[in-house]
Amino acid sequence: MQSLNLRLTLAASLVLSIFLGLAGWALDRAYRASAETAVREHLQAAIYGLLAAADMDRQGNLSLPEGLPEERFQRPGSGLYASVINAEGESIWQSPSQLGHQLPLPAQLPSGEWSYLRQASESGGELFVLSFGSAWELGKRSLQFTFSVSEDTAAYNAQVARFRRSLLGWFAALALGLLVAQGLVLRWGLSPLRRVERDLAAVESGSQEALTGSYPRELRGLTDNLNALVKTERARLTRYRDALADLAHSLKTPLAVLRGADKQNDKAQSLEQLVKEQTERMSQIVDYQLQRAATSGRTTLMTPVAIAPLLQRILNSLAKVYAESQLTLSLEVAEDVLFRADASDLMELSGNLLDNACKWAKQQVKVSAHIETEGNNQTLLLTIEDDGPGIAPEQRAAVLTRGVRIDSSVPGQGIGLAVARDITAAYGGKIIIDTSPTLGGAQFQASLCSV
Repeated sequence: MQSLNLRLTLAASLVLSIFLGLAGWALDRAYRASAETAVREHLQAAIYGLLAAADMDRQGNLSLPEGLPEERFQRPGSGLYASVINAEGESIWQSPSQLGHQLPLPAQLPSGEWSYLRQASESGGELFVLSFGSAWELGKRSLQFTFSVSEDTAAYNAQVARFRRSLLGWFAALALGLLVAQGLVLRWGLSPLRRVERDLAAVESGSQEALTGSYPRELRGLTDNLNALVKTERARLTRYRDALADLAHSLKTPLAVLRGADKQNDKAQSLEQLVKEQTERMSQIVDYQLQRAATSGRTTLMTPVAIAPLLQRILNSLAKVYAESQLTLSLEVAEDVLFRADASDLMELSGNLLDNACKWAKQQVKVSAHIETEGNNQTLLLTIEDDGPGIAPEQRAAVLTRGVRIDSSVPGQGIGLAVARDITAAYGGKIIIDTSPTLGGAQFQASLCSV
């Protein structure tokens, strides 16, 4: 089921159906119990009326008047019947309404006891039967009689049926109203998601730069991450375009020199030197632009990277490369330092800075890193020091420029530090060059900011 709206509608409808079903069952049960209690109270009142109207002569014969308080006792087939039995279980009186109806005789009851039950009638229906045992004093004798009143359940069943029809109608109207209200609530509740969809379509079509709507707090994290993703992808596309444009522009000069080389009358050796210089220059340009374009840049969707293992791997590799120099490479980073960035960017940045330090160091290279937190923003500070000759203050800005080398006697192309500068810039940071306070050589401090 792909529709979130349909899922919520079906789930809410199911819960609503269960709730209304249970509520209807509870109300029906309560109403039936209340109606049956009312029937029992009515039968009890009828028995009290019979007891009040009954009379006994001196011979112990019990009699009831022809005109009884309950008019239905007088009408045959009215559905309300009464009878009295003596201590021997013989019927001594039946109401005129019982004419033509053969009802079971009630059980004899001790004085003061009540009996309430349902029993089948000869017509196939049911009767409510309430009986009461009474004792009449005649001199020193006590005569036992059982008064019984029965009522057909047809009126009770009709009353319950009317209630159920009314309940069903009201519940149907209530369910319809709740479904309409539920649909409106879901439409209103999911409207921010539809706004996100519209804004994303607008971003995709280029009519707006980012998701700029006012969204609920629950969606703000999603929209902020989407905006960060859009910003990162656009920045990456811009870097690719700029890299291609810069590459094309940078290659114009060496290509022009090579095209004009055949018109010169120089010796073959000079021509060979010229071609070698220009091809090396073009190789440097291509390497720099490719590394620059490959920088990922910061985004909140990246997985946090453990800094200590990453730096240790780089140091292990450099220890093999510069094994002849017998350098002491030290690492000062806590194991729990994590930073949200692209691992390849961190590898490229750290590798270039550490490789540069190893080239110039005499005996020692030290790298340290820690996280500075301000609010929700984190900054990774990566510090690399060596005990080499250092960098003069007037040269520090130049060494971060592509192709610039302070001393050509040390192998290199002048690209690594420029790439490191571009990576820190992609993460909103920078590289500061200073003198190491502990080793005396150069100190490079690179800062990278998280979103």
